[in-house]
Amino acid sequence: MAAAGTCGTGTRSTGSMVAAASTNNVTSFQRRGPRASGADSGCSRLVSIAGTRRSVRNGQLLVSTGLPALDQFLGGGLAVGTLLLIEEDKYNIYSPLLFNYFLAEGIASGHALLVASAKEDPADILQKLPAPLIDHSYKKECDEDICGHKMESDIKMKIAWRYQLFPKMEGGPVLSSGFGHDYDISKRIPQELIETSKWHGFFLPEKISSTFNVESCSLTSGYMKLLQFIQNIIYEEGFDGSNPQKKQKNILRIGIQNLGSPLWGDDICCAENCDASHSVTKFLYILRALLRTSLSACIITVPTHLIQNKAVIARVTNLSDTVVGLESFIGSEKETNPLYKDYHGLIHIRQIPRLNNLIYDISDVKDLAFKLKKKLFTIEVRENFYAASSSSRSSLQECWKFLIWGYSLQKPLKAKKRRV
Repeated sequence: MAAAGTCGTGTRSTGSMVAAASTNNVTSFQRRGPRASGADSGCSRLVSIAGTRRSVRNGQLLVSTGLPALDQFLGGGLAVGTLLLIEEDKYNIYSPLLFNYFLAEGIASGHALLVASAKEDPADILQKLPAPLIDHSYKKECDEDICGHKMESDIKMKIAWRYQLFPKMEGGPVLSSGFGHDYDISKRIPQELIETSKWHGFFLPEKISSTFNVESCSLTSGYMKLLQFIQNIIYEEGFDGSNPQKKQKNILRIGIQNLGSPLWGDDICCAENCDASHSVTKFLYILRALLRTSLSACIITVPTHLIQNKAVIARVTNLSDTVVGLESFIGSEKETNPLYKDYHGLIHIRQIPRLNNLIYDISDVKDLAFKLKKKLFTIEVRENFYAASSSSRSSLQECWKFLIWGYSLQKPLKAKKRRV
């Protein structure tokens, strides 16, 4: 994989130093020799790709999901060559937002896009992407909102000590990291950016018109045509490395919407014992093989709440690298629960890839909630939930203490009556 990093004249990033050390077979405990050609000698060994950076944990090339808060919970971003699965919420309201953030980040970073859908024309999807923020004047307002919210929670009650260690993560501007962009969901991306970007669209109703025999490969016609389309783009555009790109190397961002729905010709959502339940799993298996050997990253949305067979959900999860679930409060009991009054839903990070290993990692932070503001989609640690729950537990303990104390006072009185 190509390394990413911005090489300055004075200092270099941590990822660049680690990559340079591994290239020269020099460990951190050995003294380096004098630099041969100044500050640019280390940069010449690295191939810089716009919109990427190296992971500080394993040196893997990362791209941003479009949400800085989500990047931090996923270990710094989405690893190139991996698959991100978004479990759609019940009414499919918030999962398209994460899907659009991923595509908008690709346009803002100059990456190539491949958008596939069986419901909506990819050209129409691009028209609904959020606009990147250039003026950060709203940052002060967001900071004041966050600080005021934090002071209010501190005045009401003190959070348990183990939850104080969790920082409050916001989906707003993270300007210090310098990775990813911020977006305004109330505005649409400028048409000029879409026209200058390079993207490929796959609209299933237009591709499925011709007859196609898929009996030999046990895949539905839609899945087979999509795999062929992705494979042709990867090989023809040189993202696989076999045909080197003529210009500067780039990343291919692949977005697939509503995978597994009946619109794709799949019946895993129609019956518990479906006949072609292996079709979507075989599709994901082949897709991951294409991703592993190319400079690409993929995001798919799956309506897991409609799949009745839990074994199919488990197989789909195991064939994905990163799994993020969205739980909306609309139509549920949590919508009127005072513990969740400040949020619109929960985010469950079910799986994080542990690259170059046979097992997956599980996120330490499980208690995440999101809320949709006028301009931002924010992700936070549910501090208020724990504050309220700790308060209710303490009040319950006080009630029990009062009852026990009252019972202890009544005991000697009853004993005196018996003696009389």
